[in-house]
This record gives sequence, C-alpha cells and structure tokens, in this order.
Amino acid sequence: MRVLQLIDSLDAGGAERLSVSLANALVNEIEGSYLCATRNEGNLKSTINSSVTYLFLKRKSRFDLKAILKLRRFIKQHKINIIHAHSSSFFIATVLKMTFLDVNIIWHDHYGKSEFLIKRPKRALRLCSHFFSHIYCVNEHLLNWSKKNLNCDSVSYLQNFVVLDNLEAKTHLYGINGKRIICLANLRPQKDHFTLFKSFEKIIVKHPEWTLHCVGKAFNDNYSKSINDYIILNKLEQNVFLYGTQSDIRYILEQCDIGVLSSKSEGLPIALLEYASAKLAVIVTDVGNCSKVIDNSDKGKIVKSGDHKALYDGLLEYIENDSIRLSVAEKLHTKVVKMYSKEAVVDAIIDRYKSILNLSF
Repeated sequence: MRVLQLIDSLDAGGAERLSVSLANALVNEIEGSYLCATRNEGNLKSTINSSVTYLFLKRKSRFDLKAILKLRRFIKQHKINIIHAHSSSFFIATVLKMTFLDVNIIWHDHYGKSEFLIKRPKRALRLCSHFFSHIYCVNEHLLNWSKKNLNCDSVSYLQNFVVLDNLEAKTHLYGINGKRIICLANLRPQKDHFTLFKSFEKIIVKHPEWTLHCVGKAFNDNYSKSINDYIILNKLEQNVFLYGTQSDIRYILEQCDIGVLSSKSEGLPIALLEYASAKLAVIVTDVGNCSKVIDNSDKGKIVKSGDHKALYDGLLEYIENDSIRLSVAEKLHTKVVKMYSKEAVVDAIIDRYKSILNLSF
C-alpha cells in the first residue's frame, strides 16, 4: 500500500497540518508514505518526517501541464495506488485519473465555511466526484452536503486528530506567565478576530496584565490590514500581539493559559484539539463540530458566533477563577487524548485504504 497525501500548500492551516500529520503517522504503518505540495511550500515543511518522500510541484495554474506530468511520473515511479487529496487538490488528482493513471482517489473535505454551504461552488466538484473512491468529511454539515450534491456513493465522517511536534522552541511570547490567551487562526474573515478583540478590550479594563496572542498567516489583504489598524486605533499594542505563521505550536501553547476561537464558521478546527492537548482552558464559538468536542460545560465554553459579551463573560470567569480554568482544561484534555488520538483515526483510515484497494482489484 503506497499512499500520497496531496495538498496545495504547506502554510499552517488545519487541512495542511492534517495532511502532514497523516503522512508522518503512516510512515511505519504502510509500505510507502508520500506527500506533495502542489502550489506553495510553508512553515509546515519543517515538520515532515524524513521518512516521508516529499515532492513540491511549483504548480502555477490549474492546467499547468508541466506540473501535472511531473506528478504523474512521480506516482508511476513510486507505484502509488492511492491519492488522498485534501481540500482543493481534488482537481489535479482528478486530472491525473483522467490520463488513464491506475490510481484511487480519496477526497478529504476540510471546507471551513460549513455554516455557509449554500454559497459553496459545486460544479467542478460534482464533475470530479465521479472519479472519487471515497469522500471523508470533517463534520456532519459537510457529510450531508456531499451526499446530496456529489456523485460518490461512499462518504463518511472522519474526525481530525492532533499531533503536537517537538520542534525547536523559537517563538517567545510577550506578556506575563500565567496571564496569556492564545488564538491560533489564520487572518481570514471567517475567523472573526474582531469579536475577540471587542471582548478582550473589556477584559483589560479589569485585568490589564493579561495579553492576547494571535498566531496565524496574514494574507496582506484588507482583512489583515484592518486588524492591524484596529489594534493601533484602539491602543492595544501593549496587550494584543500578532506573530504570523509559526511552526513551534507546542512551545507556543505551553506559554499560554486560555485558548480561544471566535470563528463564524469551522469544520472541526485542529486548533481546538491542540488547545486541549496542551491542557488549556478553551472557549470557542458554536460552529462546525466544536460542540462535539466540548459537549458540556465541564469541558469548556461554547458561545454563539458574534456574541462578544458571551465571549467576554467566559474569558472573565476563567481569568478570575483558577480552579474552574484548571478543571475544565484537565477534563477536555482527557477526552481529546482518548477520542481524538492519532492511533484511533489512523487505524480507521488504513482500514478504508485496504477496503478501497480490495475493491479496485
């Protein structure tokens, strides 16, 4: 069994992290584990296991013939029989299949705007889905959408899993130990940093020693600019810090006490699992499958998207009550270690791979 994880970039997003984690996890479980980044590399390249065979395509357009042929040669050379295509990489996987390449495609749907699926483009996906052997979805919204809109009979929900790598500790956070809040989220509108900022502004009126740390890629667009402008306009420079994309997530989380996500939409955020793995007290919005992880109040707080007052109340309770903060952190950690372990998810994926290969012979 030789499996290629296919992803468009290695920037530190949820789908990208999972594709690398899966390639690494499969190294000692199957005959060959491979990873291909089609368009861009990024910080996650440093986290790839040395035993994973890696390819960077430098693909410049959707129909970049040179890149497509390069990937086709790579697949034939290494006798890869399954392409596990993450997110938008389904397109190049389908093009390869249409060149009469004997390979099976699994598409992994990480779509982050699962609360707004009515607006999701589907023409290309619907056509390509004829060539999929299986579809994995990271929450039930996406599962139901695929069953209704796509042309693949084999569809299932697959929970994310988390691996915090022991990389070199290089990102030293500002602020005081024991008084840090972390938000792991790329600077995109769906992540809704402004609701978080509004909540945090009220927090520092009562607790000016606390700081907020935002780790995630800035895309040099209007949203990123507006975040920087907001911090300056509201004189938050001494309490809110932006770090861009970083790879030493374990070390970053070890320096924090509370993990927060204020998103308008999510699938199942890897960040939530990383917070839990690092034993942080967690507050997230009620989007995607967040409530499947935090299924009651003794494991964390779920608030309505856009409700900055509820977010403020949750943060304030954690800040002013150490025993509650430590208790919910411990209970969520225990659940995530048990239910979202690498071993449980990888075993299920390997069983799926075996099933597909048996059907294709």
